[in-house]
Amino acid sequence: MTTTADNDNTIADKGLKTGALGLMSSVVVGLASTAPAYSLAATLGFVVIAVGVQAPAIMILAFLPMLFIAISYQELNRVMPDCGTTFTWATKAFGPRLGWLGGWGIVAADVIVMANLAQIAGSYGFLLFGADDLATSKFWVTLVGVIWIIVMTWICYKGIEISARLQYLLFGVELVVLVIFSAVALIKTYAGNPPPGSIHPELSWFNPLDIPTFSGFTEGVLLAIFIYWGWDTAVAINEETSDKDRTPGRAAVISTVVLLATYAVVTVAAQAYAGVGETGLGLSNPDNTDDVLSALGNAVLGSDLGKILILMTLTSAAASTQTTILPTARTTLSMAAYRAIPRVFARMHARNMTPTWSTVVMGIASVVFYVGLTLISENVLGDSITSVGLLIAFYYGLTGFACAWYFRRSIFDSARSFLVRGLLPLLGGLMLLVAFVKSAVDMFATDYGATSFGGVGGVFLMGIGALLLGVVLMEVYRVIAPEFFRGQVNRSPEETPVETPEPREKE
Repeated sequence: MTTTADNDNTIADKGLKTGALGLMSSVVVGLASTAPAYSLAATLGFVVIAVGVQAPAIMILAFLPMLFIAISYQELNRVMPDCGTTFTWATKAFGPRLGWLGGWGIVAADVIVMANLAQIAGSYGFLLFGADDLATSKFWVTLVGVIWIIVMTWICYKGIEISARLQYLLFGVELVVLVIFSAVALIKTYAGNPPPGSIHPELSWFNPLDIPTFSGFTEGVLLAIFIYWGWDTAVAINEETSDKDRTPGRAAVISTVVLLATYAVVTVAAQAYAGVGETGLGLSNPDNTDDVLSALGNAVLGSDLGKILILMTLTSAAASTQTTILPTARTTLSMAAYRAIPRVFARMHARNMTPTWSTVVMGIASVVFYVGLTLISENVLGDSITSVGLLIAFYYGLTGFACAWYFRRSIFDSARSFLVRGLLPLLGGLMLLVAFVKSAVDMFATDYGATSFGGVGGVFLMGIGALLLGVVLMEVYRVIAPEFFRGQVNRSPEETPVETPEPREKE
């Protein structure tokens, strides 16, 4: 059955389980998808290298475009609660090509980040049980990482409610450990025996004007955007929530605010205890930057409790792996329902009420990408993660612009409309556009990241290359199946009937 949502035509009956999640479940899924522990562990050191003690200021500055884009998601979801999110909204606002690229941006970013999550899961699984030698073995880490992706794909395949219940457990462990770590680090900084280089927190840490260079500023913001990335999963599951017009948008905004508080506290605590030096526990020490929280674990919590941080990062990677599969599968489900990609991706499981092909193909693509990059080089794998920032800035920024443009005829109807449907989404889009352009220019240099090809930085090639690959695939599919690109998605049901997804598969 084809239905409409509020004022605009969307394919509402895709076979997903409606009303399965409430506000709290949506918030937990949004928060877990960002993987706060993993994101901080993998990124905080690089933020400190870029901006020094102004890392807390960067966390606040990066929050602003995230909040503005979350508001854009909220407002667009009010009138178009479609699990395609950026794909659907950008299509309605700007046409099929930009909409298709918006959907591709989500898929590409999620597939790339899955490789790093699998790597974390593989190595930390061994570290948790003291198998340090296996944790450095490329073969065994890759094998466990592949198994990890398969298991998480299966959980997502089994149903949204099972996925949400697991998120409560995984994120609960993560949040409790982060709170304990921050409290102990601050107590030891003031009353204990802190290591050399530790510094007491100052208000100047929150002053962005003290950041020494504009390049450092943009690099820090893009890194911090990666830390915040993921809350949009709360909106990607909009068709499976109760009160789908309001709950997902509220969950997205609440998630970003909770993340701000979490990141600000942990950043201040870690920076105060370890300092920003390049030796010892300093956050700028190249030996620590890949995983600053584990480097600090034994010093802050002791050798026995230090294992808790390993468990925290592992559960964080688990939660994020699962919640990375969810939005990607629903984006491709929506794209298939609108005939923007092959219709087979719209197939649903009769009992689980989950996308079959969309979920399984996401898992397969992640495995192939992860194993392929691992075989090429671990440096290439590392640079691919850095390139994700460009993809995030692209599709988040596109959503902000889509919101402002879609509501352009009504933004002056009230002060609220002007603020939340016009000004803030436009500002969020512009902020991310500046970060995208400046970072792309910086990434072009051969010394940006660990790899380069033909005199061009590997990070630039992978980030911009992923977007260009999307353009090529879009044009190929436009020739093969042009219906979507002729604009049927923007027409009313009376003008162009839209088929429901194909019959659900039987078990």
